Amino acid sequence: MKKYIYYLLTMLIIACNNETKKVDISVKNLKKYTINQFMDNESVNGGSFSSDKSKLLVTSNRTGVYNMYAVSTKTSEFIPESKSDSSSVFAISYFPNDNRILFSMDDNGNELRHIYMKDSTKVTDLTPYEGATSSFYGWAKNQKSFFFGSNNRDKRFFDVYEMDTKTFQPTLIFENLEGYNFNGISNNKKYLALSKTVNTNDSDLFIYNLADKTFTQINEILSSNTASDFSIDGKYLYYTTDVDSEFSYLMKYNIETKTKEKVLEKPWDITSSYFSYNGKYQITSINEDAKTKVFITDTKTGNEIKLPTFKNGSVTGVGFSRDETQIRFYVGGSNSPYNLYVYNVASKKAKKLTNVLNKDIDPTHMVNSKVIRFKSFDGVEIPAIYYIPHQATKNNKVPALVMVHGGPGGQSGQYYNPLVQYLVNHGYAILAVNNRGSNGYGKTFFRMDDLNHGDKDLKDCIEGKNWLAKQEIIDSESIGIMGGSYGGYMTMAALTFAPDEFDVGVNLYGVTNWLRTLKSIPPYWEAFREALYKELGDPYSTDSIRLRKISPLFHAESISKPLIVLQGTQDPRVLKVESDEIVAAVKKNNVPVEYVLFEDEGHGFVKKENQIIAYGNILKFLDTYLKKTEVSIKQ
Repeated sequence: MKKYIYYLLTMLIIACNNETKKVDISVKNLKKYTINQFMDNESVNGGSFSSDKSKLLVTSNRTGVYNMYAVSTKTSEFIPESKSDSSSVFAISYFPNDNRILFSMDDNGNELRHIYMKDSTKVTDLTPYEGATSSFYGWAKNQKSFFFGSNNRDKRFFDVYEMDTKTFQPTLIFENLEGYNFNGISNNKKYLALSKTVNTNDSDLFIYNLADKTFTQINEILSSNTASDFSIDGKYLYYTTDVDSEFSYLMKYNIETKTKEKVLEKPWDITSSYFSYNGKYQITSINEDAKTKVFITDTKTGNEIKLPTFKNGSVTGVGFSRDETQIRFYVGGSNSPYNLYVYNVASKKAKKLTNVLNKDIDPTHMVNSKVIRFKSFDGVEIPAIYYIPHQATKNNKVPALVMVHGGPGGQSGQYYNPLVQYLVNHGYAILAVNNRGSNGYGKTFFRMDDLNHGDKDLKDCIEGKNWLAKQEIIDSESIGIMGGSYGGYMTMAALTFAPDEFDVGVNLYGVTNWLRTLKSIPPYWEAFREALYKELGDPYSTDSIRLRKISPLFHAESISKPLIVLQGTQDPRVLKVESDEIVAAVKKNNVPVEYVLFEDEGHGFVKKENQIIAYGNILKFLDTYLKKTEVSIKQ
């Protein structure tokens, strides 16, 4: 369960090193864009083909709130399928043989998601379970039902159900009594793939026989094991594991003979591998140095299907039509939001369906990121993603921010982030540090922060600051730290336990009291709770002494640098009281502290209106306390 808030970062103006090309942009011609202009970009995701392939069902925030749309594959026209002005609506899928729609929605970020059906006349809540959350697991091969998980019976665990699409009555097919994670179901409906979390890196993998209700454990050695997909005929289970390896590789397990063989290995983690509807193609993704690379192979010939290449852009989000003749995918990068394409396999022609970058923004004014590495205090090499403002030179030094991802165990990647581009456009360099404990760099590196949070991982961030301070284009006297969720904790840890290292802090819904946070974990995290305790500490044991020691709230008297805190009141993970208390504590120090609160957001801000307020306030805060210039931000 390596989750990750994906934050990105920045590169180049005039010449950054021998490996980067020069970008010819005159500082005089470089525009500074308002937050409204940046947030007028569109975010589109998903893409379920209709039965006749004439349209794709997607999710977009073009109105400011996520809604679902039908996109014509011929004309690129967007037709609204929902018109919510409050809670976000996320498209799931068209029905296999008609234009009915499945979608999900919670209540303003409270994470209690329901699955809904929209037909030509009405919307129906298919999982109207009070206080429960439901997740779509996929369509049955015969297209007459779909599978979903729900914690309605026991709020701690997700049972597996099959929903008949004639009666819309769910049938319980697996009662989850011990906290298994659903990984997949075979097309013949004989087997479930289930994993059981042991710690934040490792899990056991099982095949559950639905007929005789028996479990077969696949792995013999404790390791990171995750099912990828069953073969189309249901004879094999493909899964990833890191047994005897730093990185996850792809395996194939023969269900009848109980034998296994290695299928594919790369010098990075293989993160997923799945088959198109009839098994003609296999789609595999690799996390290569904080960037996703996708490979499509013909399962009969083994030949790779080459998609078009895009300058400074990578392909993600690959999905096939049911007849396997068309592909939808997204193209974007650290300097470009992601556009949706449809691709004809036979003609090898791609059609761009969206242009999500605001037309007021010159694409050459965006900044591409690059990967750098620096040595930490103990010699461990730390990877990071670096963004350099176009206007930065040794004669025009710029302030900088160390950015820390969420998690713990997340990863900052080379992906588009509007907040990062906004800050870089306004003259802030950003270094997104993938401190020890980050995902994607091998299991040894991933485990380095276990029971050591707020110590060595914080020192990695400080060494990132020191690396920045040595760069000739950085104002070494103006370096702050920023992060969300666990990154917010790291921000507060830096200001508390290393109060002289950073000049300001930006805390987005960050943990400040580990004792409370770990005790108030949402009930549906029960399957992951023990693993989290193993990594961070058990608040009900003697670990509580260390957890109190590393919790910024109990040492807030040390905070002496300006701070801004941003929080959603609906957040079920980091409770509002966390931010309330740290703000109150810092005020007692007579230290500048600003508090931005959103009544209709959860763990992360998804509404454009709120993002505009949040990011605009962050820039104004930084201009005041880091760049030290009072600036009125145009909204």
